[in-house]
Amino acid sequence: MTTSRRSPTLRRRRLSDELRRLREEAGLTAAEVCKQCGWATGTLTKWERRDWQRPSLSNIRTLADLYGVTDDLKRAELEMLAVEGRERSGWWHAYRSMMSPAYSTYVGLEAGAAELLSFNALIVPGLLQTDSYAHAIVEAGPDELDEKQIDQLIQIRAERQELLTRSDDPLRLWVVLDEAALRRQVGGPEVMREQLAHLLELAKLAKVTVQVAPFDAGAHPGVTGPFTIMTFPDPEDLPAVYIDSPGGQLFVEEPEEVKRFTVAYQRMQAMALPPADSLRMISSLAES
Repeated sequence: MTTSRRSPTLRRRRLSDELRRLREEAGLTAAEVCKQCGWATGTLTKWERRDWQRPSLSNIRTLADLYGVTDDLKRAELEMLAVEGRERSGWWHAYRSMMSPAYSTYVGLEAGAAELLSFNALIVPGLLQTDSYAHAIVEAGPDELDEKQIDQLIQIRAERQELLTRSDDPLRLWVVLDEAALRRQVGGPEVMREQLAHLLELAKLAKVTVQVAPFDAGAHPGVTGPFTIMTFPDPEDLPAVYIDSPGGQLFVEEPEEVKRFTVAYQRMQAMALPPADSLRMISSLAES
């Protein structure tokens, strides 16, 4: 299955940002807009927070009129974002019952991303997992799932992984792994050997880079937990950080906060083993 960069999730995100910017430039509050448009209080706030399913063209045109948008190109852009944002959310729509709203949003943004910078402390990230390793991770997770549900979650990972090998401009992925993620015996020795060998194969892809933060590097900026920085092909789509923790999933999108994570990631890249040395460590562990 080929995953398009024109992710409906990403288009709705851009539309929300544009509408908020235009409202602020018009000097209006969200409450004032809702009152003038005859909408329930909080409607526009939900949209600006990206909490909508299928943007209405008529509502977008109403807002463009209210905000004094007279430029035909800008109006056409807003309408295009609304039309593309109305599309079903790609292949992952079929798995919506198995995905939290935050995870579904992440998968949608991931599908439209140009590059991911990922740090994981305890496990190999989903984009690099084998089926056996993924099965062991899901089976040991906090949710009590039957075999069918486990298989569905593994299939979601498999669909996501096609981003790395698609023929049309594959995703750029840079991963920093703590050494603990390589030594933890997820699924047992055979599963781990297969997983480490898989890592080595994926690292041969032109747009995949793997680094290992060894134990002897000591404390580093990632000790507080895993995170992923997403950047997008169009500079109008600002970078975002996704944090997945037992307490829930979180998006960080304020530019200053994203910058803080970016600097932390750069520090980890500097502290980790160079890519060639990292692959030698992984190879050694796979053979042990």
